[in-house]
Amino acid sequence: MAAQFPAPPKAVLLDVGGIFLVPEHDRIMGAFTRGGFTPSVDLDRAHYAGAVAFPAGTDDELDWATRWRAYLDGYMTECATPDDLREEVHEHLDSEFADAALWIQEVPGAREGLKALADSGVRLGIISNADGMIGQRLADLEILQVGPGIGVAVECVIDSGAVGVMKPDPRIFHLALDAMGIAAGDAWYVGDMPGIDIVGARAAGLQPVLMDPYQFHLEADYSRVGSLAELAGIVAAT
Repeated sequence: MAAQFPAPPKAVLLDVGGIFLVPEHDRIMGAFTRGGFTPSVDLDRAHYAGAVAFPAGTDDELDWATRWRAYLDGYMTECATPDDLREEVHEHLDSEFADAALWIQEVPGAREGLKALADSGVRLGIISNADGMIGQRLADLEILQVGPGIGVAVECVIDSGAVGVMKPDPRIFHLALDAMGIAAGDAWYVGDMPGIDIVGARAAGLQPVLMDPYQFHLEADYSRVGSLAELAGIVAAT
């Protein structure tokens, strides 16, 4: 059974992939087509299915390439990729995912959910494994930016490509906490991949919350939400 939510947080730190943005549908469909197969499924669901398959653990227990392969295998399985085309499709998907700019399709309702979170009065920050450009992409989309602007104001955007350390390494979480002057025990971290986000947040001492819109993790021992709007309601009520 999923864990209950603890005392209200002073800050909510958020991932980007699977929270605000998912892989662009047209590019994903193009990769499948080049591999000889056209899926007729919910591509967003395929991302969260891939997140289920991504193994937990630190990088010294299992190399990143093996873990990433597991994500793509889960993605392809959800898309009902024929066995004889999996290697070809994998090659084309992997090529698309190598470009961080693939993550540009907005999660429905995420923009409004973030505004609701901000309206609750909780402090906000971003921690993302990206390419050093995720803050600019989010600002260009008018979703959020550091400080005042068109989007929702957040206090920090910690991008692994800019700081040189990736989740699940606890150090990237500590960079955000230090930037905001917040203790780990006073912060929640919302991510979509248990093997990265839950593992990393726990190691850093934050309360982890999984974004689980398709209810793949009903028996998990961590807190889950289906949307940022749901999270905002929980924060406001605690």
